[in-house]
Amino acid sequence: MRSLFVAACAMALAQPVHAQVRDSTTSGPVLSLEEAITLAQRNNPQHQQSMTARQRAGAALRSAYGALFPSLSSNFNTSYREGRPQIFNGVEFGANTDVISSSASLSLQAQWSGASILFPKQQRASLDAAEADISSSEVSLRNTIATQYLTALQAQARADLQDTLVVTAEAQLELARARESVGSATSLDVRRAEVQLGQQQVSRIRERNSAQIELLRLFQQMGVPQPENARLSTTFPVTEPTYELDDLLDQARRGNPQLHALEARSRVADVAVTRSRMSYIPTLSISTGLSGFTQQQQDINGVITGEQQSALRSRASCFTQDSLRQGAGLPGITGQCNAIVFTPADADRIRSFNDKYPFDFTRNPLSFSVQLSLPIWDGFGREENIQQATAARRDADLNVRQQQLALTADVTTAYLNLQAAYAAVQIQERNSVAARDAQTLAQERFRVGAGTFIDVQQARADYELAETDRINAIYDFHKAVAALEAAVGRPLR
Repeated sequence: MRSLFVAACAMALAQPVHAQVRDSTTSGPVLSLEEAITLAQRNNPQHQQSMTARQRAGAALRSAYGALFPSLSSNFNTSYREGRPQIFNGVEFGANTDVISSSASLSLQAQWSGASILFPKQQRASLDAAEADISSSEVSLRNTIATQYLTALQAQARADLQDTLVVTAEAQLELARARESVGSATSLDVRRAEVQLGQQQVSRIRERNSAQIELLRLFQQMGVPQPENARLSTTFPVTEPTYELDDLLDQARRGNPQLHALEARSRVADVAVTRSRMSYIPTLSISTGLSGFTQQQQDINGVITGEQQSALRSRASCFTQDSLRQGAGLPGITGQCNAIVFTPADADRIRSFNDKYPFDFTRNPLSFSVQLSLPIWDGFGREENIQQATAARRDADLNVRQQQLALTADVTTAYLNLQAAYAAVQIQERNSVAARDAQTLAQERFRVGAGTFIDVQQARADYELAETDRINAIYDFHKAVAALEAAVGRPLR
């Protein structure tokens, strides 16, 4: 039986950490790193904001081009006026009948200046900057997801280690009890084994809880809800880095999205300076338009009656003149007077002329104007705008310079950290193997009575520390690779 317990302990120690898989996770969905990055690009709120910024920049560019074309606008208006005259200075004005009217206009206006001509170029540079911001956001998001993915795997590996150590502690407790039953160990050794098992179980609970939290944070950064029993499937082999620092720096200078975004912002600021200087160039404005109106009286009978009475008065006046001409011996104009009559056709003509509401417009005269304007003095406003634009361009250039210096430092630092992390992995691998062998030896010595249970406890603690350090070193190495990729601005593996 003693040999069985020792063999169980040795098998538990010999198992790889990643071989311990909980039954509760075997039925859950599997998520690879690339799938996690793809989901994050589609759902991460912060990254989606950079996408909407590109849409706004595209709309601003279309608007800038549209401003170079004339603007066309139309207007239609209708009104009603009660048939009641107004009195002004004792004189009545207005119609005695209700009046409805309408009007319409179509106007064409255009304005060109040096600033408006250069505005599309500035908006194009802004769109390029928005595109570069998206690329920079993608790289940053990829690094964030990769780092959190590795952190979740690291927590899972530590939890798996605790599962292995719990199995080992259980075997050690059974061994202590077996030795106590045959008088080879004391009850103190059994109590120590029980305490060790309890402590190990608490550590397992904590590490499992930490693994669940890190997995939850991963899905939070992805921007999607966490499915039940989700598992991470991507594995990361530890291979010796063969990157050359000079090559990495060259790639970063040519392809780092964050640097490209700042360079695009610098081009935007440069165009802004040119636009501000265009305020000294005259502005050309052109406008033209068509307009018309209609007016209709609701009761036209009064107008018809007035025209009839006017015709009768004209006819009577004509006959009076005819009598005077005949009395003076001049030719008569009786025929002309007989022709002055108000016929039903005249009444229909008045009704037809009145019946134009709402779309039978009477056109107003066509207008066309051209204006050339140049502000002579605006209280140094143009000079201030130029100075502000120049200062903004200098700030943008300094930001590019600062990013170039930071890029060199970040890539170099990440490269050195990667080299150190790989060396640490090699050392921690050897330490873990040595600690595992030491624990196996301590257990064997305790089995044959050549060692104490305290030696077993110390060896187990040393192994736990060494294996934990090995796990941390491995994932620190992978995180160093991710940090180098983020500094360079593109994947390296």
